[in-house]
Amino acid sequence: MALWLIRAGKYGEHEQRFFADSACYLTWEGTEDRDLHLAKDYEGIKALLAELYADEKPKTRINWASQIAPFVFDIQPGDWVVMPHKHKPAIAFGEVTKGYAFDAKADQTYRHSVRAKWLNTEVPRSSFDQDLLYSFGAFMTVCRMARNDAEARVRAMAKAGWKAQPVGASAPTPGQKGKPATNEQPPVIEAHFDVERSGRDQITKLVLARFKGHGMAELVGAILRAQGFSTHISPPGPDGGIDILAAPGTFGFSEPRICVQVKSQQNPIERAVLDALGGVMKKVNATHGLLVCWGGFKSSIDRDETQQFFHVRLWDADDLIDELLGVYDKLDADLRALIPLKRVWTLAAPEEV
Repeated sequence: MALWLIRAGKYGEHEQRFFADSACYLTWEGTEDRDLHLAKDYEGIKALLAELYADEKPKTRINWASQIAPFVFDIQPGDWVVMPHKHKPAIAFGEVTKGYAFDAKADQTYRHSVRAKWLNTEVPRSSFDQDLLYSFGAFMTVCRMARNDAEARVRAMAKAGWKAQPVGASAPTPGQKGKPATNEQPPVIEAHFDVERSGRDQITKLVLARFKGHGMAELVGAILRAQGFSTHISPPGPDGGIDILAAPGTFGFSEPRICVQVKSQQNPIERAVLDALGGVMKKVNATHGLLVCWGGFKSSIDRDETQQFFHVRLWDADDLIDELLGVYDKLDADLRALIPLKRVWTLAAPEEV
């Protein structure tokens, strides 16, 4: 068995199709009309890419072949796939139910597929140890997660309700064997990892550790004050659904008048929480609402985000970190001391250079 990283497009544009179809697709432009099984092996994929991309550098074609060939020849039923979400701090996991297939009648972008049963599509990134997040940040469309005993640890997390397990506690069963290798194996390509995502993950873990419970509301309040709002933060304990009231101006008498609810839980929240916020907004005559949930939102909320655009904003962990970084220099010194950050320059991702 193996654990495979598969991405749903550079911008995550294919994520919902992956979930709706219970499948992972290889959306490699230029290969849509070719049954890649006919290439037979890795060397055949290399030859095909030499034909399709004659103007590309040989090293580039080797890199591409090292990703395409495993998708076609190596991913097997029983393997697991990991797909990091592009626009939310969560990771999806599935189990492969059928290996590679080519469907010439399918939409052009979705002709190369492996079928998968999605086990959990909303596992918070904060549930994972940093070494696993490094691996999940590899700049590859398809690659096997072979380092740090990733497969065994992920399977152990699934059995434990997706909670982090001690390293070494999930060793493979004695005598367990992997699947046989193909005759022609692609070379091992060094997988550059996403430095920006790695840094954000570290910031995220620190914020979660230092601002649990009511502390999260205090942090959101500090961000809003740095953005120019006057705020009232409810004390710890029952708050009637009002964690923060915020409005611009010295006394907070201007508009928009914002009612804020903050949830520090690590699991996505249900639609009922959003509906309850709407009721509280009417009670306090708020013109707008802000719902902050560290663990993100169920799909029932995500689907309605467009309809709520002019009334309610939704912040998950990534959004909160974005807002934090945007006003970091304006925060109180005591708060910055709890989240010590510095700016760094680094090279862009390989495909962006």
